[in-house]
Amino acid sequence: MFWIVSLPIAVIAALIVAAPLMRRPAAALPASANDAEVYRDQLAEIDRDRASGLIEVDQAKQARAEIARRLIAASEKTEHGGAGLSRGAALGVILFLCLFLPAAAGLIYLRTGNPEFPDLPLAMRLNEADPDINVLIAKTEAHLVANPTDGRGWALIAPIYMRRMRADEAITAYRNAIRYQGGSAELYGALGEAIAAQNQGMVTKDAGAAFTEALKLDPSDARARFYLALAEGQLGDKAKAIADLEALAASAPSDEPWQEIVAAQIARFQAETANPAAPGNPSAADVEAAAGLNDADRMQMIRTMVESLDARLTDEPANFEGWQRLIRSYMVLGDPAKAGEALKRGLAAFPADTDNGKALIALAREMGAPMEGATP
Repeated sequence: MFWIVSLPIAVIAALIVAAPLMRRPAAALPASANDAEVYRDQLAEIDRDRASGLIEVDQAKQARAEIARRLIAASEKTEHGGAGLSRGAALGVILFLCLFLPAAAGLIYLRTGNPEFPDLPLAMRLNEADPDINVLIAKTEAHLVANPTDGRGWALIAPIYMRRMRADEAITAYRNAIRYQGGSAELYGALGEAIAAQNQGMVTKDAGAAFTEALKLDPSDARARFYLALAEGQLGDKAKAIADLEALAASAPSDEPWQEIVAAQIARFQAETANPAAPGNPSAADVEAAAGLNDADRMQMIRTMVESLDARLTDEPANFEGWQRLIRSYMVLGDPAKAGEALKRGLAAFPADTDNGKALIALAREMGAPMEGATP
């Protein structure tokens, strides 16, 4: 049915386009001949104006010279005629438009088209291996401007914002998804994670509240349990944080992908317990102060802490956790150039062929930091 309708339409359209080529040109006077007559009239008019004293001799000469030049050019065009297509060339163009072009379009469509195929849902397009993400984001944002209460749309775009390091917009999107679609452990956990990312990894009161809501809905939610334990450690209770993380690790199979992260965090808190003044560890006072600031002041405080960490690592480069934190911090702050520089400096302390060096490279690659000069 599709081909029965589409092929005649294509041929008719091609014939309409080709129709002017099939007509013989009218034996009308060329446009250039008309132009020549106009220029001759203008010359005569200049002579009349000169005779009546309306223009000076020099002005008349200049005007006659210019019009004479145009008259000569128009006369030459009249003698040589217009440059139209020959009959053979016109026939070739007609065959191309009416036969070859529709046939080529049909062959291409047979390989790539399917009139019965339904529209691909936005959720599937967002999850394609290589989607045109900028186009999809723009379309989704336009849809949400027109439909601001579409909770599902907000839930779809929020993780895209997070993957592109747009934590502020991700937070707004997750909150709208919860408001219009209803809360779930997944949405509350993702919201808390976005707030923590916005605050350079610190689990603020707002982030903690989101994770607490996630646990109310799903007491076994591993992400919420992890971040709430992290909050305990950031507030200074390392022993409770370690105990909570160990309980989390024991509650799930050892092959869970997040087990390595939990183990690394346990080791970090244990190291901080042994050396509480290690560079890069925010104090309980730092976390408490950041929680009470507005967004601009909190961001400035975070930048100051990162710059302080950077300076301290220059004096004390043998701090693996500090380099990890510095690379991650610069990427969260949207400064990949400084993150790449931190990676180079970290690899000077922990060469790329060591376990710590490989871990720094893996972190930088995961965060999307520049890898120039880094070798795994």
